[in-house]
Amino acid sequence: MKTPLLGNRRFYENVIIIGLPVALQNLLTTSASMVDTIMVGTVGETAVAAVGICALFSMLLFAGYFGFCNGGTIFFAQYWGAKDEKGICKAYGITLITMMTVGFVFGFFAVFFPELIMGMYTDKEGIREAGIPYLRIVGWSYPLQTLAMAMGSLLRSIEKVKIPLFASIASLITNTILNWLLIFGMFGFPKMGIRGAAVGTVIANVVHILVLYIYCLNDKYSFITRVREHYGWEKGFVKTFFSKIIFVVFNEVLYGVGQLLLNMIIGRQVESGIAAWAVFRVLEGFVFAFFGGLANASSVIVGKQIGAGEHLDGYRDAKRFVLLVPLVTLTIWSMVLLLRSPILHLFGLGEDAYFYAQGMLYIYMVTGTIRTCNYINNNIFRAAGESVFGTVIEICGLFIITIPAVALFGLKLNAPFLVVFGLIYLDEFLRIGILLWYMNSGKWVKPVTETGKAELPVFRKIVKGKL
Repeated sequence: MKTPLLGNRRFYENVIIIGLPVALQNLLTTSASMVDTIMVGTVGETAVAAVGICALFSMLLFAGYFGFCNGGTIFFAQYWGAKDEKGICKAYGITLITMMTVGFVFGFFAVFFPELIMGMYTDKEGIREAGIPYLRIVGWSYPLQTLAMAMGSLLRSIEKVKIPLFASIASLITNTILNWLLIFGMFGFPKMGIRGAAVGTVIANVVHILVLYIYCLNDKYSFITRVREHYGWEKGFVKTFFSKIIFVVFNEVLYGVGQLLLNMIIGRQVESGIAAWAVFRVLEGFVFAFFGGLANASSVIVGKQIGAGEHLDGYRDAKRFVLLVPLVTLTIWSMVLLLRSPILHLFGLGEDAYFYAQGMLYIYMVTGTIRTCNYINNNIFRAAGESVFGTVIEICGLFIITIPAVALFGLKLNAPFLVVFGLIYLDEFLRIGILLWYMNSGKWVKPVTETGKAELPVFRKIVKGKL
């Protein structure tokens, strides 16, 4: 069955309406991280590396709750397509509880055991000492960050994409102003250095949640404020929910553990390489700003179509996303490379760190393009109700191929830093062919709604060429 590669006007209108606000929101989040890193860079390269290490723990937090968030999105989008408001409320309630549990656990360890966390990520004493006070403060933002993610995920899934964007704008403005006041001690505020950046992050997250909640009080589709409908789940619903998301959760948790191991190896490389790694992560966020918008659009568009029983449309749009996403990644990263010199000089890097950062940018032009292609495949599988196949392929590749290779070259052979960095993406090259084959097969269409299930046999016959 042939699928138009470039899509049609309807497809791109939906991508822009749903994906662009999310991309802008992600861009604002990345800009906040960039502002933090640039301002902290005035304190010194060690401070930049310390904030980068703390950001790695935040990424582990993200891996911990994102499985529940992504799993909840499966139900939000499909129930939205089937116009099942009670289903949306129940799915949000169980998603919120699971996500907030993760947020509070990570916040507890960050606030009360920052020494343990910093020691886990790096053996560099100066970086550990600089990061401990920052992590102890920023840990208070973790439950807030998790709550904002849960609220924003639901709003985006029901195509209310502008409000999370406005909340991110308010959060960025708050964070930038407070960073300036507290890092440098402006207008009589205490000069807190790296701790000031942490305080700004906490308060900015409070502002983010307030903007979201105030909007929800006045919206007729405000499933977030219908608290009584969030709970009292039927036994069958809980079983169905966890049966669909359990592999998504395992995927994100195991992926997070894998990234933790890789980051521990990076944290034991040369100090200038660690500083360059922190800057690279910020710049990588610009790619993922646009990629995140497209990924969210794919979840909503494809998930809604599958939930409504429009499987053929979902199948065609899924293929279009698989082509569109790597092209966008390549385009954005090419722009970053063209502007690499003025961008990298903003962060106060030394000569060695600058060299490493520049090399990482070149390597990621290839590896990042392939990586986002793999990710969008797995993201679409999940939105359509298939959470097992992509998980098994991703986790096996990470733990069987990538981690052993990075550990061997990074810890045993003491390979050059850029070689160790490049090996982090080794499994991406091996997974792409398998994921593209599975995408083309259409076997990933597994609806959770009754409407979607009823149309599945006809779709299967169409894909197999029997109709």
